[in-house]
This record gives sequence, C-alpha cells and structure tokens, in this order.
Amino acid sequence: MKNKLKVCVYAISKNEEKHVKRWIKSVKEADDIYVLDTGSTDQTAKLLKEEGCHVKVKKIDPWRFDVARNLSLEMIPKDTDVCVCVDLDEIFLPGWRKEIEKVWNHSCTRLRYMYHWKLDENGNPITYFYSDKIHARKGYIWKHPVHEVLTYQGEGIETFTLAEKIILKHYPDVKKSRSNYLPLLELSVKEDPEDDRNMHYLGREYMFYEKWNLAIDTLLRHLSLKSATWRDERCASMRFISRCYQALNRPIEAEMWITKATEEAPYLREPWIEKAFLCYQQKRYQEVVGNCETALTINPKERNYIQEGFCFDSTIDDLLSVSYYQLGNLDQAILHAKQALEYNPKDSRLQKNLRLLEEKRKN
Repeated sequence: MKNKLKVCVYAISKNEEKHVKRWIKSVKEADDIYVLDTGSTDQTAKLLKEEGCHVKVKKIDPWRFDVARNLSLEMIPKDTDVCVCVDLDEIFLPGWRKEIEKVWNHSCTRLRYMYHWKLDENGNPITYFYSDKIHARKGYIWKHPVHEVLTYQGEGIETFTLAEKIILKHYPDVKKSRSNYLPLLELSVKEDPEDDRNMHYLGREYMFYEKWNLAIDTLLRHLSLKSATWRDERCASMRFISRCYQALNRPIEAEMWITKATEEAPYLREPWIEKAFLCYQQKRYQEVVGNCETALTINPKERNYIQEGFCFDSTIDDLLSVSYYQLGNLDQAILHAKQALEYNPKDSRLQKNLRLLEEKRKN
C-alpha cells in the first residue's frame, strides 16, 4: 500500500556516534531524515551521511536549543506533510509510521504519543507521559534557549490527535554534560519572565545545584505568576520548596510547604510520599503509614513529566514495611517487605530486611 503522506524526521546532533546506527534503524520508516550537526568532534556527521541522512554542519554560538531546532526544521522540504522531531538518544518502537498514516487527517496539525522518558534496567518505563513533537510542516517554530517548546503560529486552530500506539523510548547518555542548562534557563527567564514553565524549571535547577535560597525565591515567583494555573506543576514547586527548607534544616517551613502540596493536588501520589519521607525522618511512623496508604489509593489517570519514579517502585512498600515494624506490626511489615521485593528482587537490602523480619517472627 502506497503511503499517502510525506513524513520526514529531523534532529540535532553533537558527538553522538554511538547512537547513530540504533537511531537510524528506529527512524528509517520516514521518507527522509534530516540532521543538523552542531559541531561534533567524533564521527557522528560522517556516520549519518553514510546511512543516507541529509546532514548539515553548523556551529551555533552562543548556543541555544531553539535556534538549533529551528535550523534543523528549515532543512525539511516545504511539501512535507508530517515532521517528526526525534533526538538521537530516542528510539521509536517499530510501526510508528503506519500509525501516523492511520490517524493523521486534513484537520490535524500535531500528534500526541507515548514517551518513555525514564527506563529501568530492563527497558521498562518508570516515568512516561504523552509527548507531541510530531507536527505539520507549516506554522511551527521552536522557542526558548533550553527546555524549548514547539509553538504554533499558523493560520487557524492548532488541532491535536492522539496516536496511542506510537511509543518513543529515551536512552540518555548519563555521562553527557548538561552544565549549560542553568545559564540557559536564566537567560530564558530573563527573556520571558512571565513564562511559568521555565520559571518552574529554573527553580528546580537551582534546587539540583543546592542553591536552596535561590530555588525557594524562584519557585515562589513561579507560584505567583497568573499563568501558573496547572495544579500538578504548582504542587511540584511546593514539594521542591519543602525539600529546600529540609536542606536548610528548617523543618517547620518544610512541613508547611509539603502540606500545602498535598492540598494543592491531593489526587497525586507525589506530595503524600514526600510527606511520608519527612515524617519518616522524624520517626513519626504512624503518619508515614497514613500518608503511604493514602498514596496507594491514588491511581493516576494520565502520566506527565511531573511524576516521580519513587511513587511507582518499591519505595512505598519499603517505607510501610519499616514503619509497621517500628509500630510493632510484624505481619504488615513482612507483607510490605515482600511486596517491595517484588519490584526489585535483586536488591540486597530488601532481601536482608525480609529475611530478618521472617526470622524475628519465627523467634
């Protein structure tokens, strides 16, 4: 059956030679592949050309992700129907082109699909959510120096279509430096101080760098913005403020903010588990149990980038097991120790915990 659409993949690259062959195998369902190499010193550009990609090399100084993305998008022919932005550390599961052909229609401008952002050692998703970097050729540009977003500037209404069977997996190079993210985020907020998403990102980045007071101030600015209405993200800012106050050894403020987080988004597991962490540090084991049990009643309807891996792994059962033990409930301690071990059977600490609990029950 002849394809009814012209579909092109585009990307930016720099020193990613180890990803090239795997990536090409993933994206070869496209009609053409276009890559802007931004100054590789390894064989990335050469290998991509050998695989039949259209490659341009251009060093961007000063570096901005939006400039690079827009230059790579400009490489795609104007008669292309569907553009697919995929980084070289991302891999589509086979059949993605077929799914585009099925769901794309004349009114569609953009697709949503499942993105496995963080994977466990077996390749199973820990953090996953919908992404939307498959789009029409006309009407789109990338904005922001970092954490760049695809922005619609076309005529008419932007229309999203869901392609549930398209799955993109992320295999990041953990050794690759991301030290330029902080100055780029600072630049992004300076350029657009009313952008709530990047204000949140900047506060989070300050937290990662242990700039506790700067993080608190920036996250408070995020919460004060009129556009900061997404409760999930507001809740995350509150959680991060709580973490910063914990790091500053200010437990009263830390608890105040994590409580605010549970009130902002009680339908999320994250604030309840972070409150359980705080109670655990203070040996308030009954409250640990209460917060963890509340979290377990919550089944998220839709995944998003805000979600934390510790809400869906062995963490909750591990906290419950230790807390029930401290409360003298050995049966519940053993039950949750077994459930924690089911998530991670090779974890020696969890194995030891269960063994000690079972021995204690025998005696």
